[in-house]
Amino acid sequence: MRLVHLQDWILQPTAIALGNFDGVHLGHRCVIETLPADPHLHSTVVSFDPHPQAFFSGQPRQLLTPLPDKLPLLEQLGVHQLVLLPFDRDLVCLSPQAFVEEILVDKLGAKAISVGFNFCFGYQRTGTATDLGAIASQFNIPVTIVPPQDSLGEPISSSTIRQALEQGDLSRAHRLLGRPYDLTGTVVHGQKLGRTLGFPTANLDLPADKFLPRLGVYQVAVSSDLWPDLQPGVMNLGWRPTVSGTQLIPEVHLLDWSGDLYGHTVTVSLAQFLRPEQTFASLEALKTQIQADCAAARAALASIV
Repeated sequence: MRLVHLQDWILQPTAIALGNFDGVHLGHRCVIETLPADPHLHSTVVSFDPHPQAFFSGQPRQLLTPLPDKLPLLEQLGVHQLVLLPFDRDLVCLSPQAFVEEILVDKLGAKAISVGFNFCFGYQRTGTATDLGAIASQFNIPVTIVPPQDSLGEPISSSTIRQALEQGDLSRAHRLLGRPYDLTGTVVHGQKLGRTLGFPTANLDLPADKFLPRLGVYQVAVSSDLWPDLQPGVMNLGWRPTVSGTQLIPEVHLLDWSGDLYGHTVTVSLAQFLRPEQTFASLEALKTQIQADCAAARAALASIV
């Protein structure tokens, strides 16, 4: 799948799914999957960089799916290319009419468009999904407006998923995402304290804009190019107060694999929240708790096998 910017060469003509798509959750998939299966059109997701909320607030936006996470998810959905529009003052000042005509028609060669029901665009977000349909009809471009999606009566949205992750409610987050929430990063050197306790851990360097779930200990499943199947593990996500830690680090202990992971990329899928982060009176007390965490992870794994 191609990643391109507005000034790059873009495959045309296009069938465009338009939106932020942070999380690529079940609602987002509905928008993408409504694009026409026309072999003459290039399936294209059009999104914004930076995230509009980051632009307007001036603060970095933590994302469920930073770009390295988003690309493989879109590719799995059959998307040919992701076009990132520069969300800057020039784009913000475009009227809804100009956005459709200058961006979607002239520069992207749109022949079909799909959006969510709550999509807004143009100067001061004055354009609605209905307005998009009306303007696009001037160019004979059909627009599909996907209605609200829900799961067990709960709206599917990125904000709802964030709330579930902040609460450590993984079953709810996974149900809305349509897959486990995961963390992908490169294994880097740490203090190697886990090794001295008998539980070597892999410290992950994550993208700076990755949204982190509730701090604590998780049962996880880990994938890597070093092994063919998912490996069970336990992850601590926190500041490591018992050893006066100063960095928020995900540390993963693999239950059934040992070896050199430094420099390798691994993906940690969160399976179950085991307990919140806590401070222990001694390293021996910490070691005892880690043993209990590993036992709890194995018990949880056994219950689903």
